[in-house]
Amino acid sequence: MIQIISLLLGSLFGGGLYLAGMTNPKKVLNFMDIMGNWDPSLIFVMAGAIPVAVIGYRLMLCRAVPIIFNSIQIPSIAAVDARLVIGSLIFGVGWGISGLCPGPAFATVLIQPQVTAVYLVALIAGSLAYKQFHR
Repeated sequence: MIQIISLLLGSLFGGGLYLAGMTNPKKVLNFMDIMGNWDPSLIFVMAGAIPVAVIGYRLMLCRAVPIIFNSIQIPSIAAVDARLVIGSLIFGVGWGISGLCPGPAFATVLIQPQVTAVYLVALIAGSLAYKQFHR
């Protein structure tokens, strides 16, 4: 049952990314191009997502046990260290080059596999490399 709920929630999230235009690499790259063909429309996506996330996070913290899943996973490390900064820079450069981040890339793979195939191969290779170097 948990897998079905996870699939439904993931599909809802992916559909929201698609409707918002986050799965369109050109739209995302135009959002990041503030000195050129800037498209500020994704600001509204973020402005709508932040209150929803804050409310959900607050509700989650009020519960000792989740409603559906077995446990709540909250990051325990709050320090900003070199690994976090370097990882964030790599993530940002990849996002800036491709116009995709992992959530929208997985949402796009069914609609435009030719756009996301190279990105997903690089994502998987990077994840495997991370596991090799950080054992």
